[in-house]
Amino acid sequence: MNATPRLHPLPSLEAWQSVAASRGTLVLLCAGILLSCACRRIEPSGPRPGEPEPPAQAIATDGGIEMVLVPAGEFSMGSASGDDDEKPVHSVRLSAFYVDVVEVTQESYERLMGKNPSRFVGPDRPVDQVSWLDAARYCNMRSLREGRTACYNPQTLECDFEADGYRLPTEAEWEYACRAGTTTRWSFGDDPRAIDPFAWVKENADQTSHPVRRKKPNGWGLYDMHGNLAEWCHDYYAETYGPEHEGHDPRGPASGEMRVVRGGCWDLSADRARSAARGSESPGFVDVCFKREAYGFRCVRRAEATEP
Repeated sequence: MNATPRLHPLPSLEAWQSVAASRGTLVLLCAGILLSCACRRIEPSGPRPGEPEPPAQAIATDGGIEMVLVPAGEFSMGSASGDDDEKPVHSVRLSAFYVDVVEVTQESYERLMGKNPSRFVGPDRPVDQVSWLDAARYCNMRSLREGRTACYNPQTLECDFEADGYRLPTEAEWEYACRAGTTTRWSFGDDPRAIDPFAWVKENADQTSHPVRRKKPNGWGLYDMHGNLAEWCHDYYAETYGPEHEGHDPRGPASGEMRVVRGGCWDLSADRARSAARGSESPGFVDVCFKREAYGFRCVRRAEATEP
């Protein structure tokens, strides 16, 4: 049985006027809110003043290797609570530069140099058992293959920092890239117990190197800046920081017997993989004081003024 619909009387004229007035007030209120939002100052979503700008996305070089543009900036290099050779903490300003996303792999090294000296063999593992001299030669070969000017003089091994080719990072560039804007002991924080997702060190590496990209990158997208292999830097090593380590684009001492290595490795504790931790080794592995299979490297090149 169908129910008889209930009919409601139409609202009076006074009721319609009251509703219209209410809706007019609501419209005016909404318009005011929108106007307020439009006039309000929008805070930028980027870094706060004093923080480094985020780098550009990774690019592929002509040789097919990924690099990241590290932005120009200033940071405090060293550690007041670290070893003596990490002191004094000093201010450094750096120009923008490109850096390899990963340590140079065995596949990349063998493709250019025609050999693979590594003990821990695997195409996507970082090349090991390379001396500083081997790394410099690779940089030159990579430059020439891409039609760039080689940075290292083949006879004297002096570096032309104005050349557009590849070279090893200065010690300041390395630490700046490793920190990725952080001031903590590691780029991921101050607690060594948190290192496992980020680095291959003695505590978790099982006495071997590992393929690249198996751990998390730092904030600038760089892998294995902590651990895996210790990385050669361009600079000669000095036991303490001096004036040659300060200022704009410092390059360390003009001469020396040892070259700087950074980042720790698979056979050193997490403490040696700190952002500020320093090491040194003979550039030709003469009287090598550590395992040759613990040394590798990554390349950098300067950023052109016309590049992003």
